[in-house]
Formats: sequence, C-alpha cells, structure tokens
Amino acid sequence: MLVCRPNHRLGNSVLISPLIAEIEALYPGAEIDILGSYASECLYAHRFSVRTVFALPAKIARHPWLSAGVLRALRRCRYDLAIDACNGSQSGRIALALAQARYKLGFPDPTLNPASAWHALSWPDHLAHRGVFLLRQACARAPRPDYPPLNLDLAPDEKRAAARVMARLCDGSRARGGATVAIFPNATGAKCYGEDWWQSFVDTFESLCPKIRLVDLLAAHGRSQLGSRLTPFYSQNLRRLAAMTACMDGVISADCGVMHLAAASGTPTLGLFSVTDPAKYAPYGGASAALDTRGMDAVAAATAAAQWCSRLLPRQGSESLPACGK
Repeated sequence: MLVCRPNHRLGNSVLISPLIAEIEALYPGAEIDILGSYASECLYAHRFSVRTVFALPAKIARHPWLSAGVLRALRRCRYDLAIDACNGSQSGRIALALAQARYKLGFPDPTLNPASAWHALSWPDHLAHRGVFLLRQACARAPRPDYPPLNLDLAPDEKRAAARVMARLCDGSRARGGATVAIFPNATGAKCYGEDWWQSFVDTFESLCPKIRLVDLLAAHGRSQLGSRLTPFYSQNLRRLAAMTACMDGVISADCGVMHLAAASGTPTLGLFSVTDPAKYAPYGGASAALDTRGMDAVAAATAAAQWCSRLLPRQGSESLPACGK
C-alpha cells in the first residue's frame, strides 16, 4: 500500500494517522509506504506496519535533484493500492499519477470530472476523516459515524523515558498526585495569539486552577512566549515531544501541528481556534475538544479552558468556576 501526503506541515502529517489505522484494520499484515515529509519520516518510520517513508524536502523547487531522487525511488516500487490522502492537493494528485500501482484511489477533481458520482456523496467535515471515508466507500463498506482516532502508536519505552524526564521537570509533583497541563502558545500567521494575550490567559487560568501545574512547550525556535514563567520543555524530535505530551494530564494549544501531535499522543487536548474552522481541524478523540475564541478575550478563553480542565480533572480544578459558553 502507498499513502501519498507530500506536504511538509506537521499537522498534515499527523492527520493521515486515522487512514493508516484504517488500512491496518482492513488489511492486517499489509506493508504501508508513505510519500510525505521529514515530519512523516520521524512520526511513522518506526511503526510496525510502515515499510518505507519517502521524505520530500519542504522546498521541492530548491532541491530538485533530491526531490527527483525520492520520486525515482518511489517509481521503482510496485503497489497493490495507492491512495491520495487529501482532496484538493495538486502535489498529491501528481504523486498518485507517478505511483506504480494496480489500483489507485483519489478524490475526483470537480473541474476536470464534474460528473463524478463522488461529488454527490456527503463527505465528513474533518480532514482526518476524509481519507478514511474515501477508502470505506471504495471498499463498499457500510458508512459508519466512527473514525479511528489520531494515533502515533507510541511505544511503552518511549512513554516510560518521557515519564522519567517529566518527573524531574516537575520535581516529583506527579508522583504526589499533582496534575500537569502543557501549554503550547505558538502558531503561524493569523492563528498566533500575542504574548500579552497569553500572559493574561495564564494569569487567569492559574487563578482559577491553582492546583494544576503548567508546562511551557517551546516551539522550534526555542524561545518562550510566556516570559519564562513556567517550567519549559524543548525538543526538535517530534516523537520525543509526542511522548512528553503523552505524560501530561492535558494540553492546551493554539491551532497548529503540535495541537494534533498532542491529541495523537492520547492526551486530552484543547485547541484554541481564532481563524480556521474547528469542524475541519479540531483535535479529536476522547476528551479532546476545540474552543472557538473569536469574540473572546484572553480572560474569557482562559475561563473556558479552566472549565474544560475542571471536567477533565475535577479534583485539581477550582471549586467555583464560573459557567462558560461554548
């Protein structure tokens, strides 16, 4: 099997994990290759069902020889089934066309093929569900409302090693029963909240949930947006970062790839959305949820986040949280 998702963004790499899980369920024992990015290689190379990850560079035009070499290696392989995992991706369509596969599965282009019956189907809103929906339709499986969760299949030894680091970071508070919630305040472009906004958010959250210890997950640039007031953790290794979030009781994150990474680690994750549509990108699975912050200031957003934590960790939250709207 081949899954095509040639995109360098971390979130898009995480969002193919439900499709990989669906392939594993439908075809036990199948070997899966992935055409993706360096993020895909870090996340999936050690997964038991994954044979090879073909990693394209982030800037393909700047690395033509490297990109051509990756695509030549892909062309040498033969597959029973190749899947373009994202509708509307031109690079995914090109990769699917290049693949040597007995069967190919992709999303019809509404411009080139407007008469396709696929366009009349009721597609799921969430991007992580669409590849699964496509595969189920092609296999003529009865439609189901449930989808595999985001899941990076972290190994027990990865979690144990991360737990030891977490215990040292938190001075043993977890061993004494203290709850820990990570905050990832970084995002790109208009999705990013300012430092003043986050400072106000943390002030409010700590006043409402004084028993919860906060950890500052640092972005790739290694600088804190919270003024170094919280316990920091930094890693450029994506699986190590995922293993650390798996040790948390909860994660609060701006809308970004780390938000999806945290949800895929199995930790309840609250995503803060100010621009994009939560119906398409919300973290999901278990107690994970999305908070649309449009129309909210930092105090209102922190109050809503504190109430989410109080439901998640009732013994750790404030005894008298104000009600908050959705």
